[in-house]
Amino acid sequence: MNVKPLFDYLVVDAKEKQETTKSGFILTSASADKYTTATVLAVGLGGNLYGKDIVMQVKKGDTVLFSADAVTKAKVDGEEISIIRQSDVIAIIE
Repeated sequence: MNVKPLFDYLVVDAKEKQETTKSGFILTSASADKYTTATVLAVGLGGNLYGKDIVMQVKKGDTVLFSADAVTKAKVDGEEISIIRQSDVIAIIE
């Protein structure tokens, strides 16, 4: 699978983690962390979007922190991918 994002979009490896308490209860997404991390798999070229120049600050291989609500999921060739915008990235984790 080869997905090339456009503008300020990023394809990330954002695997959902299942949160479980010590007693074995599975936490729902409402009670899970609001933020998540992922590895960047592909980066758009930036460019001019809505009259603003977008310079890409995130690069392939970076680990990023972002709101879990910002993820768009899609299936490509039967494989699920996660896409976010660079503007949704809160931090690059070094």
